[in-house]
Amino acid sequence: MPKWKRWLVLLVLTLLVVPPILFAGWAWVTLKYVYARGERAGFVQKISQKGWLCKTWEGELAMVNLPGSMPEIFRFTVRDDGVAHQVEQRIGQRVSLTYEQHVGVPTACFGETPYFIVRISSVT
Repeated sequence: MPKWKRWLVLLVLTLLVVPPILFAGWAWVTLKYVYARGERAGFVQKISQKGWLCKTWEGELAMVNLPGSMPEIFRFTVRDDGVAHQVEQRIGQRVSLTYEQHVGVPTACFGETPYFIVRISSVT
């Protein structure tokens, strides 16, 4: 095989193999590295499973600071079906959501927001 054909084959293989490996590495790093952790308290307004191809649980938490004031909306994603069902059961109740923030997640296939809920607890 001529030398130029070997280089062409090597170039084509590199262009087909390296980008998926880089994408997978980027996705793995952004989903494993936690930029911030925290808690938000409020009333769960909605949670629904969304997406054409990649189904994700997306929800909203209304945080009320003062009675009579407009609530601030905290949008979140739930990756664990068990936690999503716990959130569903507490719609309309005052809860505390524990979240992890992941910055730079490559696609909305992993979630529409960078805030992934890991635990929910009722607030009395």
